[in-house]
This record gives sequence, C-alpha cells and structure tokens, in this order.
Amino acid sequence: MNLLGALAKVGSLTMVSRILGFVRETIIARTFGAGAVSDAFFVAFKLPNLLRRIFAEGAFAQAFVPILAEYRETRSPEATRAFVQHVAGMLSFVLVLVTAAGILAAPWIIYVSAPGFSADPDKFQLSVDLLKITFPYILLISLSSFVGSILNAYGKFSIPAFTPTFLNISFIVFALFFVPYFDPPVKALAWAVFVGGVLQLGFQLPWLAKLGFLKLPKLRFSDPAVKRVMKQMAPAILGVSVAQISLVINTIFASFLQSGSVSWMYYADRLMELPTGVLGVALGTILLPTLSKHAAGNNTQEFSGLLDWGLRLCMLLTLPAAVGLAVLSFPLVATLFMYREFTLHDALMTQHALIAYSFGLIGLIMIKVLAPGFYARQNIKTPVKIAVFTLICTQLMNLLFVGPLQHVGLSLAIGLGACLNAGLLFFLLRRHGIYQPGKGWTVFLLKMVAALMVMGGGLWAAQTYLPFDWVHAGGWQKALHLCLLIALGGGLYFTALALLGFRPRHFKRSEI
Repeated sequence: MNLLGALAKVGSLTMVSRILGFVRETIIARTFGAGAVSDAFFVAFKLPNLLRRIFAEGAFAQAFVPILAEYRETRSPEATRAFVQHVAGMLSFVLVLVTAAGILAAPWIIYVSAPGFSADPDKFQLSVDLLKITFPYILLISLSSFVGSILNAYGKFSIPAFTPTFLNISFIVFALFFVPYFDPPVKALAWAVFVGGVLQLGFQLPWLAKLGFLKLPKLRFSDPAVKRVMKQMAPAILGVSVAQISLVINTIFASFLQSGSVSWMYYADRLMELPTGVLGVALGTILLPTLSKHAAGNNTQEFSGLLDWGLRLCMLLTLPAAVGLAVLSFPLVATLFMYREFTLHDALMTQHALIAYSFGLIGLIMIKVLAPGFYARQNIKTPVKIAVFTLICTQLMNLLFVGPLQHVGLSLAIGLGACLNAGLLFFLLRRHGIYQPGKGWTVFLLKMVAALMVMGGGLWAAQTYLPFDWVHAGGWQKALHLCLLIALGGGLYFTALALLGFRPRHFKRSEI
C-alpha cells in the first residue's frame, strides 16, 4: 500500500467534507449571525461533539485499534470477529447510558458548561432544549466512528473519510429548507445533527458487512480482550478529555465575555479545522493502524521510519497552512461568513481569533502524528500525563491572556498549549528511543523556512499593492479573489520548494 497515495485519497475526501462544512457555516452565519441564538446552538452542539471525540475518535480508537491490529496479526479471523462483537456490545451499553444521562441532566450540563447563560433565562432555556435534541448524536456518531475504526484497520480508509460529508449535507438541507417550519427556527439545526448522525452510521454498514463484521453486539465484560480495551480506555479517556475539557473551559470563559464571543471563536475554530482535518486527521488515521502493525511485529526500525515520514509531511504541509491562515485571515472570514446577519465587527473579531489560533496549528497537527507513537505501543499513560500538564498550563495562560486580549487570548492559549503538548511528546519519544530522526533534518527545515518566507511575502505584497474591497464586494467576487490569492500562495510555496530540490518521490512510502 502506498501511504502517500492513501494520505492523498483520505485528505481529498476529507477536503470535500470540509468544503461542505464551510458551505454549511456560511449558510448558518447568513441565517443566524453571531448572537444569542447562535451561541445557544454552538454550546448545545459542542457538548455531544466533545463526547464524540472522547468516546469514539479519541479514547476508544486509541485503545481499540492497536488491540485489533494485534488480533489481526496473531489470531484467527473468527477470534477477531468475536472480539469486535464483544467490544461493540460494551461500547453500545456505555453509550446508551451516557446518552440517557445527558438528556436528563441537560439543564445542569448547560449551567456547568456555559454558566454565563444563566443571566439570560431565554438563552439558557433555548440551550437546554437544543441540547436534548442534539445529545443522541453521541450514540450515533460514536457507533459510526467504531465502524470506521474497523474499516481503517483493514485499509478501507476512503469510506470513513467520506462519512462526515453526510452531517454537512444534513445541515445544509435543514438550514435551507426546514428553518421556517421550526419554532424557534434554530431548532432546525439541532434536528440536522440528529439526522446527520443516522446517515453517517447507516452509510458505513454495507462495507462493514463485506468484511464479515456486521453482527449483533454481544455484551460480555468477562472477555479478556474487552477488559484490555476498557483498561486502556480509562487513561485514554482522561488524556483525550483534557484537550476537550480545555475547550469547555474556554467556552465558560467566553460565556462571560461580550455576546458573540462564543460564536467568533467557533467560526475561527471551523477555519482551523480545515487543515487539522485534512492533514492531522488524515495522518493520524493512516499512522495509527500502520504503527500498531509494526509495534505488534516488534519492528522498531520501520516504526521509527514511519514516524519520521509523518513528521516531515506534517511540517511540509502544516506550516504553509498556518502562514496562509494568518496572512489571509480577513479574506477568509469575509468570503465565508460576512453576509447579512454576520457584520464587519463580527468578521474582525473572528479574524483576530483566527490569527491567534494559527500560532498553534503546527502543534495541533503534530500531536496527531506523535501521539500514535505511544498509542500504537499500547502506552496511553505517557500522553495522558503530558495532556494533564498541558491543561494546567493552558488554563494559566487563559487567566493571563483573557483580561487584556478577551476572546483572542483564549484562542492563543489553546494554540500555545497544543505546541507545548507536541513538544513534550516529541521529547519523550526521543528520550525513550522510540523515535530516531532520519538524516537531513537541518537542511530540510532551512529550505522550508525559505519557501515560507517567499509565500508569506508574496501574499502580503499582493494584498498591499493590489487592494480589494472585501467589505462591499459580492460573494462570487470575494470567492474568486480569495481563490486567486490561495493559488498564488500555493504556487509560490511549491515553486520555491521545487527550486530548492524537493520532489514528490522523496515522500513516497509503501507498506505491505
């Protein structure tokens, strides 16, 4: 299997989902703006989305995928299928309990996660009502992610990569056609979340059946392998929760700031999710099962070489994305969101948050490469300790930055915290001898810095000497001009890399 080709395929499919995500956010921004109603929905949607990352894409995948890879390498297909059935039973049981508890405890959850909303009874009650509708999404999307983990472990990367598209399609359809039929109208978005979860799960089931894993779950906690997964999940939940808890704490801080702060950070975060999804998630999706296979086979040289490959690609693709987000921050926000209810003030506040977030992009994506180096070896405690330390440091930065910088300080704290997390992961991988850097890193980084200077300087010059009215221009005019700027930046960067000797073949890597 050509890993670079697999990465390109997964990244491309993820890009389709992200583009539809921006279409969805543009429609939501035009319909609801950035105020009390949108704040209420984003808080209600953030909580089940947070639990999805903890139970499914985060802790569960980290505990489940390495053990599934071990079963594939050392056990029979029948034993592997039985293991999957038992894990499915355990996961379903836990998720049903969590979903029921979340619906019943909705008022207390909103009070804890956004206490500032309690000063506005209507806003608080709307958030509670929306949360009750969106909370079952955790059950649906976690089962969908479980199915996706199995498909990824068997090299079927494309199906799980395309699956998130259905949530965006659901949002777009409900926002365009069903908003007038709900009272209040924002409830249409909450039901779009529920329907999107159903579609995501249902789409993957036929491919699961082709692998022979579409069987009824069996609840058997006495199964030794299930106990191993649960034992690994305990620290993994803590580790993944740390990052998500940091986001919740940021929402708590933002709920006390000027109305709209939650929405400004949300829209900036959505722009950050394009590179983190296309690059970070794609790299993590491919690396975890492949590293787990090498760990199960005790092949340390291939393990280290694969990490080195992942880090070089991460640097090569993430740093220009960070520069692009910062330099093109206002054109991006103006093109995607600044219409009707989303004002110039909203655009400027979102731009400031996006610039602050961009400082941490390299850290956010490097975590997706470095953390699997521990997870694949079934070592979850080390990343957990790092994550807890990072959480403490991030909250100290929140307290330090929120006063003078308001919501921008909260965004900056998240980015810097991610860089700290990635730095500590890298240090311990080196210290434990798990990762040995390949040759040529110094020259590689110097050439990259030169290419980034060419790209950033070119984009700055284009905006300075070829001004464009981003405030009053029409949507299509802004989109065309933004595409030209992105093409200019990409062209300058990759041309500079080519002149410095970089070639695509240098990054090809094959796995059996």
